[in-house]
Amino acid sequence: MFEEIKESVRDVLRPLAKKTTEINPNTLTLFGLLLSLVSAYFFARQELYWAGTFLLAGGFFDSLDGLVARENNRMTKFGGFLDSVCDRFADAAIIIGAIYGGLTRLDFIQGWLIGTIAIFGSLMVSYTRARAEAAGASASVGFGDRPVRLIIIILGAFFRMVNWAILLVAVISLITVFQRITFVRRVLK
Repeated sequence: MFEEIKESVRDVLRPLAKKTTEINPNTLTLFGLLLSLVSAYFFARQELYWAGTFLLAGGFFDSLDGLVARENNRMTKFGGFLDSVCDRFADAAIIIGAIYGGLTRLDFIQGWLIGTIAIFGSLMVSYTRARAEAAGASASVGFGDRPVRLIIIILGAFFRMVNWAILLVAVISLITVFQRITFVRRVLK
């Protein structure tokens, strides 16, 4: 189901990507990172409307950069690497901003712990996929990919439930990591 939604979003953005020939896809990647860092700043200040808005804008550019590269035959290995590194920076910064702003607190668990697990899980989702690919397997299984995690945090910001959103990100990230480990174990036996 989520793949169908991702493909629908790509279909909507594809005409714009085809027309975006003057801008280097790496510039779009870096601009998306900048918007995510601004979002982290607003999370730290507890200004959730702006945090969610800038995160949504950053996600837009994160979706657009790869499409621009593909649609205009400008894909490079460095571009893929840069995109991945910027995504990890953005993921960590956003959650750190929420931790700093005191937005990850729940009555039954420390906010710093929820945020730390969410950062760890988010990084491990990407690492398990990259490591599996390096070992010769594809590990794009699981439902906790970055777009899903971003949507959860954006909704958490707009509905003023960042603490629950970060907790959900932590949980689905760890589930996805274990789904990928199990999948790769079967494939690489």
